[in-house]
Amino acid sequence: MRGARKFLPAVLLGLLSGCSVGPSYHPPVIKAATQWSSPLLGGETGGSASIALWWKNFHDPELDLLIDRAVQSNLDLRIATARVREARAQYKVIYDDLGPSLETSGSYQRLLESKHQPILGAIPLPGNVPFENNVYQAGFDAAWEIDVFGGTRRAVEAAKTDVAAAEYGRRAAVVSLLGEVARYYVEARGSQQRLAIASRNIDAQQAIVELTRSQFKGGLTSELDVQQASALLATTKAQVPALETSFKEAAHRLGVLLGQSPGALLEELSRAAPIPGAPPAVPVGLPSELLRRRPDIQQAERELAGATARIGVAMADLYPKFSLTGNMGLQSVSTSDWFSSGSRFWSAGPTVQWKIFDAGRIRANIKVQNAREEQALAHYEQTVLASFEDVENALTAYAKEQTRRQSLADAVDANQQAVEIAGQLYRNGLVDFLRVLESQRALFESQDALVQSEHTVALNLVKLYKALGGGWESLDGKAVHRS
Repeated sequence: MRGARKFLPAVLLGLLSGCSVGPSYHPPVIKAATQWSSPLLGGETGGSASIALWWKNFHDPELDLLIDRAVQSNLDLRIATARVREARAQYKVIYDDLGPSLETSGSYQRLLESKHQPILGAIPLPGNVPFENNVYQAGFDAAWEIDVFGGTRRAVEAAKTDVAAAEYGRRAAVVSLLGEVARYYVEARGSQQRLAIASRNIDAQQAIVELTRSQFKGGLTSELDVQQASALLATTKAQVPALETSFKEAAHRLGVLLGQSPGALLEELSRAAPIPGAPPAVPVGLPSELLRRRPDIQQAERELAGATARIGVAMADLYPKFSLTGNMGLQSVSTSDWFSSGSRFWSAGPTVQWKIFDAGRIRANIKVQNAREEQALAHYEQTVLASFEDVENALTAYAKEQTRRQSLADAVDANQQAVEIAGQLYRNGLVDFLRVLESQRALFESQDALVQSEHTVALNLVKLYKALGGGWESLDGKAVHRS
C-alpha cells in the first residue's frame, strides 16, 4: 500500500509533464567547402565579409537616399512585416491551448416541458404542477486538456518555428529590395551614360555630314560620301529612343519599389550622373559563413523544423486525450430565489477521449506530414546549393567582366587614335572617306560597349552582394521592423 502511494504521484507527474510524441528535430549537417572554387581575381578577398551597408561602398549619395526611402515605404516589405505579426499572433493562439479555458454564460428562456416525458409521464401528478416556466441560468464552464503525449507542445514548437521563418522571410525581402533598388539605379545611370555617348557622337557625325555636303557642293567629294555620312548619323540617332525607354523603365521601377507612382522619380533622376563605381576590394568571406548569413537559408531551415514538429502533432491523435472539466452556476424558474442555495449547481471531473476507429485518417495524416518533412528537407538542401551557386556565378561574372572592361578601354583608346589618323590621311588624300566613317563607327561602338561593361561590372557587384545575403543586418530593428 505504501509503495502504491509513492508510485501514484510519480505516475500523475509523468502524465502531466508527458513526453512529446514524434521525432525530435536536429538541424541537418551541411558540409561547406573551405574556399570558393571561383578564383578571386576581381578585387575580391577571402576576408570576413563586411556587407551590412554594402551599397555605401559605391559612394553614391543618391543611391543611399533611394535605399533609405525604399526601406521606409516598400510594399513588399510591408507585407513581409505583416506576416511576422501574423505568425506571432498565431503562436500566441496555439500557446494558450496549453492552459485551461474559462467561459461564462447567462440565459433566459420560456420553457414548456412535455407532460408525457419518461418517468414523470408515468407518475400521477396533481393538475396544478407547472410544466411551463421561465428559466434563468448563469454560470461558468472550465476545461483543461492535459497535454500528456505532447501533441499541443509540438504544435507550439511548430508555431514558434513559423515565427522565426516569417522573420527570416522578412529579412530575405530586405536583401531582395536592396538589390533591386541598386540594380535599377545602375540601369538608369547606365542608360544616361549611353545616351551621353550617343549625343556626343551625333554631334560629331552631324558636323561630318555638314562638312561633306559643303565639299560636295564645292566639287571636292562625291555624293556617295554625303549619303554614307548621313546613314551613319541616322544609325546613331536610332539608338536614342531605345536608351530613353530603358532609362524611363528603370526610373518607373524605382518609383514602384519606393511605394510611389511609376513617374514619381523621373524628374529627380533626370540629371545625369556617373555609373556607381566598384570599390578596389570586396571581402566575400568563406562558404561556411554563407549558411549563417543568408536569410533564405535560415528560413528554409526553420520551415524544416516546423515540418518535423507537425509530425508529432499528427502522431498525438493516435493516443487518448485527457481533460479536466467543470461547471458551476445558478439556475431558477424565478428571480426571487435566484441567489438562494437551492439555485446552485456544479459538476467537475476528468474526461477521456480516444479515437478508436477513424478509417485510417490519423495514419494517413501522419504520412502526409512525413512527406511534407521530406519536401522541406529537400527544399533546404536545394536552397543551400542554390546560394553557393549564386555566389560562385557572381564571383566569376564580376571578375571576368572587369577583364572585359579593361580590353574595351584599350579598344576605345585605339579607336580614338584611329579616328585622328584616318582624318589626317583623308585630308591629305591618302584614304577615301569610307575609312573615316568606319573609324567613327568603330569608336562609337567601342565607347558604347565600354559604358555597357562598366554598367555590367556594377550590376555584377550588386548581384554578388545580394548573393552573399548582406544588408538586412544594419536595418534589422529599424523602420523595417514595425512588428
